[in-house]
Amino acid sequence: MYKHLLKPILFQFNPETAHNLTFSALSILRHIPFAQSIIRSIYKKESPSLQKEVFGIKFPNPVGLAGGLDKNGEFYNDMANFGFGFVEIGSLTPKPQDGNQKPRCFRVPQDRALINRFGINNKGVRNAVEHLKKERPNVIVAANISKNTSSINEDAAKDYESAFALLYDFVDMFVVNVSCPNVVGLTSLQDISFLSDIVDRLLDLRMYYDQYRPILLKVSPDLSKEQLNDIIDYCLRSGIDGIVAGNTTRSRDGLTISQDKIDKIGNGGMSGAPVHKKNLELVRYIHTRTEGKLPIIGVGGIMSEQDAKAMIDAGASLVEIYSGFIYEGPALVKRIIQYLENNTK
Repeated sequence: MYKHLLKPILFQFNPETAHNLTFSALSILRHIPFAQSIIRSIYKKESPSLQKEVFGIKFPNPVGLAGGLDKNGEFYNDMANFGFGFVEIGSLTPKPQDGNQKPRCFRVPQDRALINRFGINNKGVRNAVEHLKKERPNVIVAANISKNTSSINEDAAKDYESAFALLYDFVDMFVVNVSCPNVVGLTSLQDISFLSDIVDRLLDLRMYYDQYRPILLKVSPDLSKEQLNDIIDYCLRSGIDGIVAGNTTRSRDGLTISQDKIDKIGNGGMSGAPVHKKNLELVRYIHTRTEGKLPIIGVGGIMSEQDAKAMIDAGASLVEIYSGFIYEGPALVKRIIQYLENNTK
């Protein structure tokens, strides 16, 4: 239904408009009797054999929704109806921010890719908290947190602390986003001097809470080997719980469109099929260097059940999808789960 009916309609609109239309439709479906039950009956698949404990949390299945789709933390339960084992909301910043100028998201259908420069547009942490209070999650929720664009890097740790503290009682785990390529200066926070200040403060702050919330670091596939090694070594000694590998890439490798079209799109992070190989190698490298001691969520270019299996075989404990959900539709989640059931020893 999605690929042959809804997708052709949605792809007539620019990506951001299509996103807003989709989420408006999900809001309407909440008020239609039995609509959500019907969605669950079509897409959701229970899989006892794929249940696994990671970071001290028992996941019903290893397939999650990547950050960036439910930007404001308002549709986690709607996404759970499609069968996700967990949902990453955000990125969320302490204060609301509009992000970059439009247009800021572009499809490359022939390569099943997306290029965006959203700039972490969101309604802010407090809006998400109010929604989380109002609508209790029935799915594992990971909060992706970042700094406001207006905050200088020297003050970034304060932003992360603020978002972390406000969300702590309402989510299950955290993803520290220092790798978005669409916010000026943000990727500089992957330098150990900045990174250690941010993460160490969050680890210290966590000690004051009764409940334990895992903290994961989201890293870029564009890091140099030296930078990546420094981050991995820091993660191993800091006590951080895991790594999300990776994020969108500034590279345009794998695109088959003309250079003129690439130039016309301009700056932005690329996701989708062309990044799968790069992010797969990132997962494999982290898993090998850490000797499997640090759990990894593999994300980037998972467009099929085989792509998800490859991520897990490379060392990922869990996987997330984003572009695959847009190009393949919600049935991809169930397909991955069925494939893993039949192909996992």
